[in-house]
Amino acid sequence: MTNECDERLKKIVSGFQECRNAFTAIGDETRQLILLILLESALSGIRVGEIAEKAHLTRPSVSHHLQILKEAGIVAMRKEGTKNYYYLSVDETHWKEIADLINLIYESVRHISSPILISEPSLLK
Repeated sequence: MTNECDERLKKIVSGFQECRNAFTAIGDETRQLILLILLESALSGIRVGEIAEKAHLTRPSVSHHLQILKEAGIVAMRKEGTKNYYYLSVDETHWKEIADLINLIYESVRHISSPILISEPSLLK
């Protein structure tokens, strides 16, 4: 049981390291608003100007926040000539790694909260 817990903790630590920039990026309220706009947009992507209009932000502000989201692996971008389209993608971003980490933490909390472990503290060692 201890080896299983140790392995799980190592995976969680590794996941935190891998997802640190993503968590920092999505922790900002303005970037959360941009993510919500991206979730509502077409799958083909949305341009900075459209995001700025919907979010009531300046284009430079939106560009700055999109750059942070892109560098953190949260948002993907494709070019069409001189136009950049931003979108969310499971395949091109870190959303899967974030979900896996959250699920691993959830399972760990569920495991330590189990009635058997609570009623038998000696099993926690």
